[in-house]
Amino acid sequence: MGLTRWLRDRRVRRDLEDYQREVLDTHYREVESMYRRMRMWRHDWRNHIQTMKILAAQGDVDAVREYLDGLDDDLTALDMRVKTGNTMADAIINSKMSLAAEHGIDVHVDANIPVRLDIPDIDLCCIIGNLFDNAIEANDPLPPESRMIRVYMDMKGSMLYLSFTNATASAKRTKVGGRFRSTKRAKGHGYGLMHVDAIVDRLDGYLNRNSEDGAFTTEILLPQGG
Repeated sequence: MGLTRWLRDRRVRRDLEDYQREVLDTHYREVESMYRRMRMWRHDWRNHIQTMKILAAQGDVDAVREYLDGLDDDLTALDMRVKTGNTMADAIINSKMSLAAEHGIDVHVDANIPVRLDIPDIDLCCIIGNLFDNAIEANDPLPPESRMIRVYMDMKGSMLYLSFTNATASAKRTKVGGRFRSTKRAKGHGYGLMHVDAIVDRLDGYLNRNSEDGAFTTEILLPQGG
């Protein structure tokens, strides 16, 4: 019995490590893609100016207006809409907001990190990325008008406070053994929440999840020095 449990725990740890590497790689690709598009846009800036000069010289005002509208759409897609004061948080939040927009989800973020965090960047990335990914997936079954994600981050004394609320098609869920059971079935599903739990526990933080009809909220407090 002891050997069986040891083998099971070892397999879970291995699967969790594999999942962590996969998620980090996905987050990295999303952030890198956003920055790559920004660099390409800046590189093409002179070409855009030259094109508009030619159109203006030809007196084609409608073409200039259409070209500017296209550039405005591109800039909107690339704009770092959220600036928290923390580079890692900015990168992962903005990349995930772009992903949520592709899923037709209304996202509102109120985030402010006015201090240098003790949290390792990789942990912050994993927490925010996993919570966003779970929130996006929970919204997908809903009609577009019902999809929403609300994110709040700020300092509460010496603690960093994070709150994620997302719409969900599920009715109010009950906890089993103090935890909400994952409703996901595919291999690897559920590891995102396990990874968040493990990080919060390792950082001596506090985590609470609350389920209501049509909404799910995760709250986290992480100590910061002093």
